[in-house]
Amino acid sequence: MTKVELIERMAKDADISKAAAQKALDSMITGIKATLKKGSKVTMVGFGTFSVSKRAARKGRNPQTGEAIKIKASKSPKFTSGKAFKDAIR
Repeated sequence: MTKVELIERMAKDADISKAAAQKALDSMITGIKATLKKGSKVTMVGFGTFSVSKRAARKGRNPQTGEAIKIKASKSPKFTSGKAFKDAIR
């Protein structure tokens, strides 16, 4: 499902315009991003939790040359599905 298809589905299910559904979806995504950027979690009971996963700096190897390289510390978004969501798709 693409973002456009999701917006169409939201508009149909909520009996609202596609523009309103797009605004709602964009607002939700923006809110999740802003909360994660602050370092907080977003928990939606019955759906799941969005959080930030931190990776420490580490040493690695360039696969082409075998040369040792330094890999910087990084953060990435993480989603953990809730029990009700898991059960719904089984």
